[in-house]
Amino acid sequence: MNSLLKPIKLPLALAVACTSMLASQTSILADPTTTRQPSNTASLDTTIHFNPPQPPPEPPPGGRVLGGAKRGTCPQFKPQLTALVPFTQKSPTDVDVWGLTTAAHPTFWFYIPLPKNATYPAEFVLQDEASNPIYQTAIALPDQPGVMGISLPKTVAPMVLNKRYRWFFSIYCDQEKQWPPVYVEGVIQRVNLSQAIAQQLETAKPQQQSAIYAQNGIWYETLTTLAKLRLKNPNDSKLQAEWRNLITSIGLSDVATQPIVSQ
Repeated sequence: MNSLLKPIKLPLALAVACTSMLASQTSILADPTTTRQPSNTASLDTTIHFNPPQPPPEPPPGGRVLGGAKRGTCPQFKPQLTALVPFTQKSPTDVDVWGLTTAAHPTFWFYIPLPKNATYPAEFVLQDEASNPIYQTAIALPDQPGVMGISLPKTVAPMVLNKRYRWFFSIYCDQEKQWPPVYVEGVIQRVNLSQAIAQQLETAKPQQQSAIYAQNGIWYETLTTLAKLRLKNPNDSKLQAEWRNLITSIGLSDVATQPIVSQ
């Protein structure tokens, strides 16, 4: 796949390993403001069924939803490092990893297979369409393996509507970062919802909000809203089932039952 974006200034090994970047010129993905109409019953329904939007136009986003095989000194992870985001497996080696958000500062979710006592450096990076780093930070691993949220801080410039951004989450298995990391990457785009859907969300309860986001193809708010509910109600079996069904529905059953360990 040809690339029109330059990679960020990551170590050479990672630069070689990363998949192609996006082109700087692109049209909007599936903008809910123009392609989706709110359901009369969505705001009353708490059952979460994710309705994937239309695939993005050319060039395809590419990406990596799983951390992959052993690299350098990295041990084998079971389950693997996983990005909790929809993906399209076009071939055994060709994957599109992408999702929509309505938030200016969204939260990204990952299954982390290592606890913090593993002492492996981890890093999150967000780039704009021109491959300029928007946000780059070291990430403290959670106390135990599990699902972790990484929120874009309010101190960072808000994501621009209808622009694509590329994210990376990497775990290095040596302190000096001399070996290629285990990493995942994908594309996120911020869109607006119609006024009618926004009004539904204003009057809906949190689980209803998650269902509305899901129906309209807004992955990041679907997942974040449900994750916050689970963190607030850790013993709620119905929320656990909704989470498990949602993660399984996008093809990530290996991590669907993993605990949420931090945000």
